Amino acid sequence: MRTSTTLHDGWTVEATDGPVPADVAGRAVPATVPGSAHTDLLDAGLIPDPYLDENEAALAWAHHTTWRYRRELEAPSDAERVDLVFEGLDTLATITLDGAVIGRTANMHRSHRFDLTDRLTGCHELVVTFAPALAFATAEEDRLGERPHAFAHPFTMVRKMACSFGWDWGPDLQTAGMWRPVRLERWSTARLAEARPVVDLADDGEGVVRVHLAVERTAGGAEVPLTVEVRLATGQQAQARLAPGEDQAVVELRVPSAPVWWPAGHGDQPLVDLEVDLRAEEVIDTVRHRVGFRHVAVVTEPDEHGTSFVLTVNGRPIEVRGVNWIPDDHFLTRMDTGRYRARIEQARAANINLLRVWGGGVYESDEFYALCDELGMLVWQDFLLACAAYPEEEPLLGELTAEARENVARLAPHASLVVWCGGNENLWSRVDYWEDKLHGRTWGERYYTEIFPGTVAELSPATAYIAGSPYSPGAALDEVHPNDPDHGTMHIWDVWNEKDYTVYTDYVPRFNAEFGFQGPPSWTTLHRAVHDEVMTPTSPGVLSHQKAGEGQEKLARGWAGHFPEPRTFADWHWTTQLNQARAVAFGIEHFRSYWPRNTGSIVWQLNDCWPVTSWAAIDYDGHLKPLWYALRASYADRLLTVQPRDGRSTLAAVNGTDVPWAGRARLSRERFDGTVTWEGEVDVDVPARSTAVLDLPAGAVTPEQPTGEVLLVELDGVRGWHFFAEDVDLAYAPAPLEVRAESHPDGALVHVTALSLARDVTVLADRLAPGAVADDALVTLRSGEQVTVTVRAGGPVEVEGMDLAEVVRCANDLTYVVVDEEPEPDAVGAGGAPS
Repeated sequence: MRTSTTLHDGWTVEATDGPVPADVAGRAVPATVPGSAHTDLLDAGLIPDPYLDENEAALAWAHHTTWRYRRELEAPSDAERVDLVFEGLDTLATITLDGAVIGRTANMHRSHRFDLTDRLTGCHELVVTFAPALAFATAEEDRLGERPHAFAHPFTMVRKMACSFGWDWGPDLQTAGMWRPVRLERWSTARLAEARPVVDLADDGEGVVRVHLAVERTAGGAEVPLTVEVRLATGQQAQARLAPGEDQAVVELRVPSAPVWWPAGHGDQPLVDLEVDLRAEEVIDTVRHRVGFRHVAVVTEPDEHGTSFVLTVNGRPIEVRGVNWIPDDHFLTRMDTGRYRARIEQARAANINLLRVWGGGVYESDEFYALCDELGMLVWQDFLLACAAYPEEEPLLGELTAEARENVARLAPHASLVVWCGGNENLWSRVDYWEDKLHGRTWGERYYTEIFPGTVAELSPATAYIAGSPYSPGAALDEVHPNDPDHGTMHIWDVWNEKDYTVYTDYVPRFNAEFGFQGPPSWTTLHRAVHDEVMTPTSPGVLSHQKAGEGQEKLARGWAGHFPEPRTFADWHWTTQLNQARAVAFGIEHFRSYWPRNTGSIVWQLNDCWPVTSWAAIDYDGHLKPLWYALRASYADRLLTVQPRDGRSTLAAVNGTDVPWAGRARLSRERFDGTVTWEGEVDVDVPARSTAVLDLPAGAVTPEQPTGEVLLVELDGVRGWHFFAEDVDLAYAPAPLEVRAESHPDGALVHVTALSLARDVTVLADRLAPGAVADDALVTLRSGEQVTVTVRAGGPVEVEGMDLAEVVRCANDLTYVVVDEEPEPDAVGAGGAPS
């Protein structure tokens, strides 16, 4: 029987070459495996935490440093074969045993296996030395010629996580180390080198499982007949016999009336255990999977608007309510099953049904995809190419090909994985930005049109493939612009970079795979990571945690015309977080109102990899930003939103459920003090999984006082609000809330009463207790209405005597105009304010 022994203990790490500080040079410190040199030095107290203040910049020396990991290895060769297996080496590794080289690697996205059978005779020294990836990438760029790429470093030249080299939301901390498990495997006769199930669901409900098998034999096992037995927990089983010399087979099982796997919001997620045994005279190897029966496709067909992009699961068009996923920690080995589960459950709780694993990160761990299977979270997986031109020469060609094959095969069993995508923004960039920079050099076309689609078709044919994002399907790469809104997928980045978020209404993309707006992390996260003596938007620590070019200026441009200049740093923080939530919700509601012409959105982004001002809805410490609540509301199964159509205001009723939605929606135009100025009704009748756009009576959208009235639409507990002017011009009551808080066994209860209309009432829960979560936020209250917000903190929060002015916020307290008073001395724009 194949046995496995982890090799995670007893390692040390030492910097052996490079501009190493004196207090680090020559010191071998205990190493955690899986881990990285950065985390080991941090654990040893030899470097400051790079996530705090300006410490990241102080660690740039590590970009140019060679690291040596070493341990003793005593492993007698008591089997026909003994393999040393590295599941992930980051990145340029030389492996030696007693000084003899047994292998070299240059790709963190693949595993490596080395035969040590004839080398293990007693006690040995195992050493893994990591050369700096930046030096290798720079030398390859010199050899192959420069290719266009985002940001400063030539990350395209080495198969290392692209955002290791810094991104517009991530630090430049170029890690090195054994980032995935290391083990010794002992086996005799043969082992299962591959047991890859491809699972599909036929139109008649019959499940089909084809298990593709490959065995590796020892020399002594070459003439041994083998049997492979495949069993499903549903009761089906089958076997294949491998005659001497044979090493491949396919076993097929059919499951009548198979349990059907659905994405969240469409049905259940039954998973079926699959077991594969390899037998000689007895079982000598076993592989287990959990599979789900579903059929997926991406439908791209010409129509009156251009070319559709429809993700279907089991024949049903799925309205994608997605977010982009980046690594949840720059130091990848800090991510574990608990952290993955927390983040995916947060996504599902926000009515999200798809995570796009973005191409500048990593192929995530098996736990990530297993949790997505369990929770019904669809996965769109990018191949790991992003925002750059990639050479097609060796050794990169061979590395990318091997990497693609290994990861497509590894992830094929997962029901949640529905789309493989060639990469991020590379097709678009070639057309718009690279024409005069490539000089005839290769840029990656062969990957997108040949290697990747061929690999998916061969190894995971039950998964869809698209050439990239954005892309326009059904045409040669040069025929239709890759970011054409009428064809396939689109990314919208002129909003945020250049234009106001109301410009989203200029676009009706067939599918919006990236758009977003920035906001800072929670107050608690920001103040944990930054300790500027006087904190302002432009104080050194705050700026070091803003990686986007002109990021603070773009934040200010983003609120201009919506909110006035913030007066204090606390107001700046609330303004930018609220404006982020407003901008993204505005876009989602607009796009959803065009279903089925628009079939989905994938917001940039769900999460952060360190404490930073970014596009994320959940900050690095796991705090929910106001954007998370905006996603939950705008991605809700049922939505009422007032939308412009052909110069008039209409009501879009979105029904994302399996049952029709019908009734008479109540319309109420009223002043902020609660006085009703007009009332009416409109009939709503929306079929299941549909959107209806309805005309509104003139009285509903013709206010007497545009700056002092609001339209409220209500049906079956669903509310839609429509204001007739921007917040900066609205005549809000300046202090519309009465707030009372009381301790609760699991946190606190915050009771809020509106004395006048109060817009976007939010309890900033982390300011009551770090890690606390409010059950609701961005709640708009009519005059006289009350709401109780439950804050859960894992224990009672002492609120007696607490000043709640900065805990409970609303839009009103940002936007009222103080007349005939001098501005406060700490008035703030993009330029800064004291805390």
